[in-house]
Order: sequence, then structure tokens, then C-alpha cells
Amino acid sequence: MGGGLAQGQGLIMFLQAILPFVGILIGLIVAHELGHFVVAKLTGVRVVEAGLGYPPRIWGKEFRGTIYSINALPLGGFVRMLGEEDPSDRDSLAAKPAWARLLVLGAGSGMNFALPFVLFTISFMIPRDVPVGLTQIAQVMDNSPAQEAGLKEGDVIFAINGHKVRNVQEVGTQIRLNLGETVTMRVRSGPEFIEVPVHARWSSPAYIDEEGKEQRQGPTGIMIATLYPGMTESESFPLWEAFPKSINMTFQVLTLARNEFISWFKGGGSPQVAGPVGIAQVTGEVVEEEGYRPLLDFAALLSINLAIINILPLPMLDGGRIVFVLLEVVRRGKRIAPEKEAMVHFIGLTLIIALAIVITYFDVLRVLRGESLFR
Repeated sequence: MGGGLAQGQGLIMFLQAILPFVGILIGLIVAHELGHFVVAKLTGVRVVEAGLGYPPRIWGKEFRGTIYSINALPLGGFVRMLGEEDPSDRDSLAAKPAWARLLVLGAGSGMNFALPFVLFTISFMIPRDVPVGLTQIAQVMDNSPAQEAGLKEGDVIFAINGHKVRNVQEVGTQIRLNLGETVTMRVRSGPEFIEVPVHARWSSPAYIDEEGKEQRQGPTGIMIATLYPGMTESESFPLWEAFPKSINMTFQVLTLARNEFISWFKGGGSPQVAGPVGIAQVTGEVVEEEGYRPLLDFAALLSINLAIINILPLPMLDGGRIVFVLLEVVRRGKRIAPEKEAMVHFIGLTLIIALAIVITYFDVLRVLRGESLFR
């Protein structure tokens, strides 16, 4: 009886993690491929097949020279264009001018960059409870920028660089948006409100916490806590306010990603890498802790991540193909031989698959140990 109950709970947790992740993954990949498809059609590139899911094919119908198919593996979609590396046919991708090929190749990532504006807009329109308990400094680390600035334990943070902060998350976000710079904190210290300039460093020294785990002091060297736990207020916005907020949020995410990338090279910690298994685990944790509503925000973040990865100048990815087009432009129209380009992309695909296997191995180990990616 007890074993059956445990198995049932395990199945529910599995579905809670997998189903939202698969839904998000399919949506993001379809949006990506839709970008390629639309721009290819607009620039006169023949699209041989546009498929929902991956082969084997279940159903297909040809319309105006393109096969529209539904396939057995429901993990996204694909767009197969004529002659991606062979310019022998005038309707092939490779036969089009460089500007057209750059548009087609960049359209997938462009769609993934545009999608967060929609997702964040919808998210801001849905009512949600936001913590408003204010943030209090629980500890100031020795020899930290916060200590040098005169911040003290018990100070309450009300604003950073003029931006009102209502909770711990907003404090952390505002600080990380300004890494490498000096931020001005408006704090209540005792009965007085004061403006305190604090440097947000790129990297910080490590220390051992009470549980014996290595931690880092953070950009300013403060530990923060909610002053009034449990206090929330419902928040939602009409469309004309939600859309501008979505633009601001998208650019904030890009800034945070840039700052995180720079901090890795400046000794600010190592990156947390996850594959599909790890992302599915995080999806389940989001649903378990916050419900399904934050999945819109999570999908927007993954879309930005997918856009950035695909535009990187790596073989087999869109960015790698763009590099070959740019080399052609630099060489005044002289192309790299199609067979050589195909070989580079094949090697890139092999390395990507090998990396995915390694990442998945460590993701599975972490899941089996019951560990979280972020805790």
C-alpha cells in the first residue's frame, strides 16, 4: 500500500517536471524554426519540408512546393531548406545573396529574442502575489565593499540607484545589473534615511558557511533577509503597461547574462551548466514551489538562452553558418568549398553531441542524489 502510494507520488512528480518542460521546449523550438521558415519564404528560398516533431513522418501534405508534415517524435520541429551549402539550384539557400542568407540564418535566434517580449507581457498581465517585506542587512562581511561603505547589520534597504526595491530578489537583481560599478543604496539606518555608495565588485572571496560548504561573499559583501516575511501584494498590469515592462525585463535579463559571463572570467565563480535533464529538473522545482504561472517567465528566460546559444559562432549552430557567410563577404564573394563547410559542421555536431552526453550524465547524477542545480 505504502509502496504504491510512493510510486504514485513519484509518477506525479515526474509528470510535473517533464510535461511542462516538454511543452516549453516544443514551443521554443517551433518558434525558432518558424523564424527560419517565414524569412526563407520571404527571400525566395525553397523550403523542402516544414515539420512539427521529428521523423519518422506520420503525415505529410505538399503545398506550393513545401511538404508540411507531422512527425512521430514530439520534441519541437524543423525546417529543411534546399541547398543549405550547395548553390547549384537558384532557389537554394546557398544560391541567395549574402544578405538574404544572413537574414534566414539569423531569423531563428531573432524569433527567440522576440518571443520573451510576448511571454513577459502576458506574465505581467496575470495577477500574482509579490513579496513586499522589505530587505534588511543580516550580516556585513569583513573587508567587503559594504563594510568600507559603512553599511551595518540591521540597516533596511529601500532603493538602489533610485529604483525602489520591495524584496530580497529585487535587491539582488539591482546589484547584479550594476556589477563593476558603484551603486547608491538608500537605507534606513536607525531612525535616519541615508544614501550610501557601495561598489559592486565582479568577483568576491570565498568563505565556509555553518554547514561547511564553500560560499562567496557576493558583489557587495552583505547577507540579506526579509524584514517582514509572508507579506505580499497582488500585482497585475494592463497591456499598455505590461508591454513596456516586458521590454525592460528582457533587456535586464540580457544585462544579467552579460554580467554573469564577464564575472566568470574575473574569478566570480564557475558557470552552472545544465542539459535537458537539468532543465527539466528546474522546471519541476519551479512548478512545485511557485505553481504554473511563473513558467511564462521561465520560458522567456529559456528562449533568450536558446537565442544566445544558437547565435554563437560555433559549427553546426546558426552562428557557425553565419560565420561562413561573413567569411565569404570578407573574401569578396569567394566561398568556402561546400564539402569543407559540411565537414566543419559535422565535426561541430559530433562535439555538441559528446558535450550533451557529458552534461546529461552529471545532470542524472545530481537528480539521483536529490540535489538541485541552484541549491
